[in-house]
Amino acid sequence: MISIDSYGLRLCSFQAELFERSIQSLDCGSKIFIRRFMYSELAVRLDSGSYYYEASGIEDAFDELERQYGKTEYGHQKFSAEEMHWIGYIYRYWAYTYEKSSKHLFKFIKPEKLRTLFFPYHSLDPAQAIERILESNGTGDIDQIARGVEILRRVRRKYNSSIG
Repeated sequence: MISIDSYGLRLCSFQAELFERSIQSLDCGSKIFIRRFMYSELAVRLDSGSYYYEASGIEDAFDELERQYGKTEYGHQKFSAEEMHWIGYIYRYWAYTYEKSSKHLFKFIKPEKLRTLFFPYHSLDPAQAIERILESNGTGDIDQIARGVEILRRVRRKYNSSIG
């Protein structure tokens, strides 16, 4: 885990505004927008840190998503502007500080779940909110595969030292 810095905070603010403005700017439902975004080439560039240097605005980001996926009116449920802002901010903060891809985070925690956590966690520091989400899932680490591999290695070393 790395500490958030001013660059990371700017990325968080950009994504939060993008998510919030998607409510008025796009015809699709909030869950559809979030899924498309989290799997997009745009999200990959945000994950890598390169997008911020492109100096593109919110409208450019919407245009890019539309070019990648096409226009859609699928899904009618819209989250509130406050929920979308927070969800966008949390996803980016998490991706930045834990160095995880947007796609990985989307698979780990769906937007519907984050929406249910908005009221209890939105007033917390983002790092605290993420820690509580991880604790509620029974883990302090979202990379379960790496954790499992490390456990297997320890068991194997212990076994090998006991027989040899």
